[in-house]
Amino acid sequence: MTLPATAMRRPTLLLVGCGDVGLRVVRLLRQRWRVLALTRDAGRVSELRSAGALPLVADLDRPDTLGRLAGLADAVLHLAPPPAHGRRDGRTRALLQALARGGRVRRMVYASTTGVYGDAGGALFDETRTVRPTTDRAARRVDAEALVRWHGRAGALTVSILRVPGIYAFDRPGGDPRERLWRGAPVLRPQDDVYTNHIHADDLARACIAALYRGRPQRVVHVCDESRLLMGDHFDHVADLCGLARPARISREQAWVQLSAMQMSFLSESRQLRNDRLKRELRVRLRYPSVDEAWFALG
Repeated sequence: MTLPATAMRRPTLLLVGCGDVGLRVVRLLRQRWRVLALTRDAGRVSELRSAGALPLVADLDRPDTLGRLAGLADAVLHLAPPPAHGRRDGRTRALLQALARGGRVRRMVYASTTGVYGDAGGALFDETRTVRPTTDRAARRVDAEALVRWHGRAGALTVSILRVPGIYAFDRPGGDPRERLWRGAPVLRPQDDVYTNHIHADDLARACIAALYRGRPQRVVHVCDESRLLMGDHFDHVADLCGLARPARISREQAWVQLSAMQMSFLSESRQLRNDRLKRELRVRLRYPSVDEAWFALG
């Protein structure tokens, strides 16, 4: 472990973006680390404190509130999303500027997205593939990745970038795969369908922690499970597991009429991801290599 720590002091982690996955990280780390959780919502202070974190109220959209972050932490886990508009990530830029004034941080893990690749036509590939973002949302992530990498090279900082696909868990708000089935949302017919990738929220939290300990400098890692299914086949399988009706199948032309632009952006990109680095370098053994294990774990 490269983080500065003594027998008298636990290392300190600054957790930026403490949503569902962040809280899972806190529960796993609170006995070994002192976790500072950044939130812009003062109403979450009690919740974060009860989870085992020390809340810090500040706002990445207001750099003037970030001054006290300098020199607080040995490591940073950056889970906060970029702003909702534009092609640059001003939030990550503001965070890095605040941290640079302290000089204490020696490791940073940034959770990006596999959307940075754009459409790969269903190809199977590893982390060496060139990024080609096709949406502003993905371009903001590419910008953030470049910022943290530059920060790492300039400050002798070990930076790990985790590229994350769709996050799910049956107890995850907004991430329960049954929700789509309950809504009756359609999926594409097989000839129009796209390959989709997934990771269980618990496995993502464990991968974040593994990267804090074992991430190689300036390294990108795919954090995804072992399943390689077309999206429609994935939801058919979830329906069969849960005893629910399979979703309706529609053509791509029908989808453009029935679904939102945001939904269609996900249905316009197809890729399959290799996760060798996750298993070999971070030494993460997936608890949920497919949705089957996650469902059966419910008992």
